[in-house]
Amino acid sequence: MNEYPVQAGSMLYTLVDPNKGHEVAYNRWYERDHFYAGCLIGPWLFAGKRWVATRELKDLRFPSDSNVTTPTDRGSYLATYFVLEGKHDEHFKWAAEQVWNLYANDRGFPERQHAHTVMFNTPWAYYRDDDHVPIELSFDHPYKGLGNVFLDRSEGTSEDELRDYLESEALPALLSSESQVASCVNWKPIPRNDDIDGNAPMDLGSPTGNEERTNQMFFLEDDPRNLWSLFHDYANSINESGLASVSLAAPFIPTIVGTDIYTDQLW
Repeated sequence: MNEYPVQAGSMLYTLVDPNKGHEVAYNRWYERDHFYAGCLIGPWLFAGKRWVATRELKDLRFPSDSNVTTPTDRGSYLATYFVLEGKHDEHFKWAAEQVWNLYANDRGFPERQHAHTVMFNTPWAYYRDDDHVPIELSFDHPYKGLGNVFLDRSEGTSEDELRDYLESEALPALLSSESQVASCVNWKPIPRNDDIDGNAPMDLGSPTGNEERTNQMFFLEDDPRNLWSLFHDYANSINESGLASVSLAAPFIPTIVGTDIYTDQLW
């Protein structure tokens, strides 16, 4: 079997700040209840992962005037989830009902603020190795970090032109054979739709972006702090191409499940 039937078709991306003074309580609520009750027990959602940006990692974000997170350092905890190809509407119909049920039964957490919570689809992946870890397994593989880059395609540039440039020039330079950047998955945002998204019981943060936006998730085999100069070079090549501009580049590391490590390092 060369093409396995478990394929990621859409993603939930939710970047959130706990209110100051509620960091531990938020971490425990999300990890011990909401991660499962709000997402993983739902139909067709097959993988999830939590990441964190400490103060040190937030200070590495660029550019300083990002339109993805305003201000640029907003958002400490990132949760990412994959939904099976072709099952997006079915899962998020369940999720829309579930989140209201949880909040109605005092299983929400009001002491938090969403920075950027968006759904994405139409993924395509680029890998460093021929024998690679598929994107579908990336949340379970012990990667040491995530490099998150948001691109906004320039006016007059087609999606095909940008993808051709990324696959032929920009990504091969970043994911060279010696690189600790193992893979990249590219996503398009899904505009928010109350009929599908269920009119969530909280503000979801900054706008989704538009047709021009691409969300790139790079899976890293080394601490992102050791690799971040490579992402500056990558962003410079994107910006200089004239085909797109980098709207946000942000590093994350995995949370250590079952602990409150990093809760005192967010600010």
